[in-house]
Amino acid sequence: MLTASETPILEVRHLYKTFNKGKANEVHAVEDVSFNIYPGETFGLVGESGSGKSTTGRTLIKLEEPTSGTIIYKGEDVTHIRKGADLLKFRKSMQMIFQDPFASLNPRIPIKRILGDALALHGICKTKEDISRKVNELLDTVGISRSYANRYPTEFSGGQCQRVGIARALCVQPDFIIADECLSALDVSIQAQIVNLLIDLRKTRNMTYLFIAHDLAMVKYISDRIGVMKNGKILETAETDELYNHPLHPYTVSLLSASPVTDLEMERKRKRIDYDPSIQEYGEGEVAGLQEIVPGHYVYCSIPEAEEYRKKRGNLP
Repeated sequence: MLTASETPILEVRHLYKTFNKGKANEVHAVEDVSFNIYPGETFGLVGESGSGKSTTGRTLIKLEEPTSGTIIYKGEDVTHIRKGADLLKFRKSMQMIFQDPFASLNPRIPIKRILGDALALHGICKTKEDISRKVNELLDTVGISRSYANRYPTEFSGGQCQRVGIARALCVQPDFIIADECLSALDVSIQAQIVNLLIDLRKTRNMTYLFIAHDLAMVKYISDRIGVMKNGKILETAETDELYNHPLHPYTVSLLSASPVTDLEMERKRKRIDYDPSIQEYGEGEVAGLQEIVPGHYVYCSIPEAEEYRKKRGNLP
């Protein structure tokens, strides 16, 4: 369990991202999102499609500029960094694994160059021999044969392309990786392989992850803590076991009720609980935000609702 004395590697405070601001098609993709991620942990971010998960990840790594809010990484405010040298330094420490393993790799460039160019750009390798040696080490790490180094992405399967994507993220020796739904385009058996690879890398390299997904079972398997998003807001966040055993926000309860289970008897008895979105509608003068219900367990609600959640949580086994 994490303690309050630990210093977060990433602090997100009141993050907003609005597209087409001031226009008729204005979209509030991320609204008042706040959370911490601690060194060596995996923070899972779950929610349905369009909930703002991927936009949050892309904003954190500066692929999108935040509309407002603060992003503190390793104690430094990186919210508005724009200079090339500063971005290069930042991205050397924080990398991203993208959702589509095919679209994220240039089909006209061989794997050796995809990895080698990143190594050269960040000054990790100076000579061609160093680049070849490092590329081979990276391929070994992600379970791809060295003989494939001169092949093109079009010659690989989806799982192999995603392994290359992981190798590309690892090649600059980052401390933090954002995995943006990196399993959604893969078969179930390949998903398990990729997740186990990520877990092994976390152990051997002390990696920190923001793991974005909509597969609740996979998120439960890999994450230390979980945040649940809907309509651009984080509605609930807690340690994994706490969230799955004692969900409090009605949306979290509904989401978990829709998650299939492997036990056939339990699956037959499982009842889907519908979510009433009007629960998020607060009148004028009502203050809503993330309220701590029990230590480490936060729910988006008003102060009177928080008292009700505390009573409910106190009555749960």
